[in-house]
Amino acid sequence: MSLPYAILTALLEKPSSGLELTRRFDRSIGYFWSSTHQQIYRELGKLEEAGQIRALLSTQPARGRKKEYEVLPAGREALAAWVALPEDPKQIRDPLLLRMRAAAVVGAPGLTAELRRHLALHEKQLAEYLAIEKRDFPPGRDSEGDRLRHLVLRGGIDLENFWIGWLTRALAQDAGSVTPASPSCP
Repeated sequence: MSLPYAILTALLEKPSSGLELTRRFDRSIGYFWSSTHQQIYRELGKLEEAGQIRALLSTQPARGRKKEYEVLPAGREALAAWVALPEDPKQIRDPLLLRMRAAAVVGAPGLTAELRRHLALHEKQLAEYLAIEKRDFPPGRDSEGDRLRHLVLRGGIDLENFWIGWLTRALAQDAGSVTPASPSCP
């Protein structure tokens, strides 16, 4: 499970409360590693129990105070060890691809509309990524951390371009008008 490492990464970038973390996930890390607010809070408890993070002392009264967390040396070491581990690429598991495969067998009424909807969603996401790139990575911003963060964003941009191209080709072939085929597809 990569969620604890996503949280450690976010906390090393900036100590945060659970609420701030969930908002940051919604705006950045969540584009590439999504998680619910409940999962984030649950994982914060586990990381604190494991001695990898701690709540910072606050000058605010205890009642209504947001706990802000920071990463301890054990958390930094765990994250560094995880970064160094080899990991094979994950297989694509996209319900749209499975639905298209099923449409080859049972027909595809309504599939064209769904392909168009997906295309619009990917175009919107691409526009958002390009706006982030323009805002966060101006020319001359080239520290090692910036280069690596930019590469992650470029990966997202490239994936959106892939899906836009693929969906455009599928729509050009009128994939929604597929009639049922014999069950001999590989």
